[in-house]
Amino acid sequence: MAPLHPPKIEVFDPAARVNIDPKGIHREVEEFREEPFGLYLARPTPGRAQFHYLESWLVPRLGLRFTDFWFSPGHERDQDFYLDVVRVRRDGPRWIATDLYVDIVLKDKLSLRVIDTDELLEAHAAGLVTAEDAQYALETTYAAVEGLAAHGYDLTAWLATLDITLTWRRRP
Repeated sequence: MAPLHPPKIEVFDPAARVNIDPKGIHREVEEFREEPFGLYLARPTPGRAQFHYLESWLVPRLGLRFTDFWFSPGHERDQDFYLDVVRVRRDGPRWIATDLYVDIVLKDKLSLRVIDTDELLEAHAAGLVTAEDAQYALETTYAAVEGLAAHGYDLTAWLATLDITLTWRRRP
């Protein structure tokens, strides 16, 4: 289990073309794209051995951040997409995402695995997350699992039923 920490907050600033990570480090973004359902970003990940690039979609209505990590040779993982449960709010042109610990590891069209529920419960017990946010995180997770399972773990098929189309640089 990871050490106890407050929820991680990340800022997405299309006007400044930066992504500010939870440690306050400004990361240059190659592409931001805003759609009615959410915000896309694509950027390199300097200093990361495990992966060298990432693409993400923030979809506030679903309470999810969908990420495709471009893993470096020797660090590949058995996953296609990583879904973070988040609360997203707007501050002018900036999008602010609060990570609520729970994640879903998706092997597209095959399976999924929910992880880090223990971190959410521990954070709630320590007073770092309200009961409302903990309930939101669990309900968001259940809705995503149910939606994906009902569509054979096919991300595109599930999202199509919600009029959401995610586009990716390296995926058709």
